[in-house]
Amino acid sequence: MLALEAPAAISRQRLADLLWSRRGEEQSRGSLRQALHELQECLGDWGKGLLTATRETVSLDTRAIWVDAREVPGMARDRVEALNLLLSEFLSDLDGLDAAFDAWLQQQRRRLRELALDVASARLAAATTPLARAQEARRVLTIDAAQEPVWRILIRSEAEAGDRGAAFAAWEDCRRIFAERFRSAPSPETAALAESLRGEVPPPVLMPHRRSAGRGARLGVMPFRVLGNESDEEVSLGLAGEITASLARFRWLVLVDSASVAAARRSEGQTEQLDLDFSLSGSIQRGGDRVRVTLQLTDHRPPEAVVWTERFDREAADILKLQDEIAAEVVARVDPEILLIEANRAAARPQVDITAYDLLLRAIPAIYRLDRQAYEAAGAMLEEATRLDPDYAPAFAWHAYWYLFLVGQGWARADEDVLAKSEELAARAVSLDPSDAHALAILGHVRAFLHHQIPEAVSLYERALALNPNLPLAWVFSALALSYRGEHEEALHRWERYKRLAPFHPHAFFFDATRLVPLLLLGRHEDVDSAARQVTALHTGFTFPYKVWLSALGHLGRLNEAAKVRAKLLAMEADFTLAKARERAPFNTVPRDGRPADIEHYLAGLRKAGLT
Repeated sequence: MLALEAPAAISRQRLADLLWSRRGEEQSRGSLRQALHELQECLGDWGKGLLTATRETVSLDTRAIWVDAREVPGMARDRVEALNLLLSEFLSDLDGLDAAFDAWLQQQRRRLRELALDVASARLAAATTPLARAQEARRVLTIDAAQEPVWRILIRSEAEAGDRGAAFAAWEDCRRIFAERFRSAPSPETAALAESLRGEVPPPVLMPHRRSAGRGARLGVMPFRVLGNESDEEVSLGLAGEITASLARFRWLVLVDSASVAAARRSEGQTEQLDLDFSLSGSIQRGGDRVRVTLQLTDHRPPEAVVWTERFDREAADILKLQDEIAAEVVARVDPEILLIEANRAAARPQVDITAYDLLLRAIPAIYRLDRQAYEAAGAMLEEATRLDPDYAPAFAWHAYWYLFLVGQGWARADEDVLAKSEELAARAVSLDPSDAHALAILGHVRAFLHHQIPEAVSLYERALALNPNLPLAWVFSALALSYRGEHEEALHRWERYKRLAPFHPHAFFFDATRLVPLLLLGRHEDVDSAARQVTALHTGFTFPYKVWLSALGHLGRLNEAAKVRAKLLAMEADFTLAKARERAPFNTVPRDGRPADIEHYLAGLRKAGLT
């Protein structure tokens, strides 16, 4: 832990909390002192001066050591043995020491896995021969077998290399893995590609797509136009591929791989044969040491229209970093845009032969609006969706999400029936699709918010972020969970990650409000007051931010303002009391660093603000 964070120091409290979380504060501090003493003895004369321990912190001098987990990622692009080392499991023999340490371990493994995936994807993009592409594609799939566009690259590369047997073997592997791990089947594009290998012509035959399941919008990412410098053609292809791969992590979207889109576009511009609902297109322009990327999303259903556009200006020094950053921000913003467009379209369709997908789409806007009457109707729609299609994971996940707000708004008590139902729905969604990051994040929030099972929730969030690091909801929920267990600075870092990805998310009134929790528990009451005024302006009927704001105003002694906020809160949730606040808030109950427990700080502010 010291080696990974060096030269920064780590507080003794954090080390003790991560390694001995089940012991009392005095005992865990004593265990840390003993461990540091034993470590110094093991290092002997060679390690003199390597460790620096003060009363409050411990740090490691990295000038005299070499840390593989820090150095290998930088070597992996050019040296395959370094990439292979990066693919091995980080600290594989240290699971189970402590629940808090397990969560830290998962976070580090996810970070290294993301680095390995970035490097492997870059090596694949740089491969110039079919054999090299096949080899690098296998490395990518070893890290993330859910990347269906890479399966197509592997199948096509083996065929281009003249080994149709290997191409069919790759197709069978793809089908088996999708069935066993993801409980789904490869897309029609992948099946068409495999089928084309039986004929004389290797390239895939692009057939019009017929929707049978009606479970998602069909999207293609067009090759971006290069304005000026033709050498940026590779940047264009790389960015399109990165965005396609990232969007494919959102399970409700049906992605056409970028190679198929490019092939259709070259065929006299006949992209209509892809039967796209949406396409993402744009241009790349370089000016000096900066690159400008302009993107637009087009809805191809009549009347065809551009529904979203954005411009990104970045430094051109690191093209791979540029691609990663832009792709992450694009997918986090495009996904909710498409979801709302689809929801509005579903609401306008006649209710004939309605599907679970249609019902889900109609329910989502009501969840965003939080109007009680419409919200209750949305619950009925989601219940019907799960009945119509008992194997449709998103319907179960959104129904569990619906229960979270039902309790949070005070519209239902968190009794045994509600807790059991929310857990049942969220767990069912994950069992139906274990690779659905959205479902995992919702199950995590059910565990954290409703059941106060913070370690279990953190593990679920780490899994969700490993599957889809561009999912704003997972960053927000994981930030809340970390704050629940007292890691408020890290919680703010995670919240900032969400804000960079999707600053204008449709659920910003909720996502932005979560920042109030770590701010309050860090004692930054003025910041809570400022931020709460902004988030309550986004949605005046959402009760959660008023509770945290009221506590901050109590600590600030602004009793006149507190009285107004308290009146607004009680008008929406008349039975909100100190007892209910204690029961509902999953805050840390252990005092730290001479400060009262987080739950006591929260309740003290509410008490000072006049809540009884």
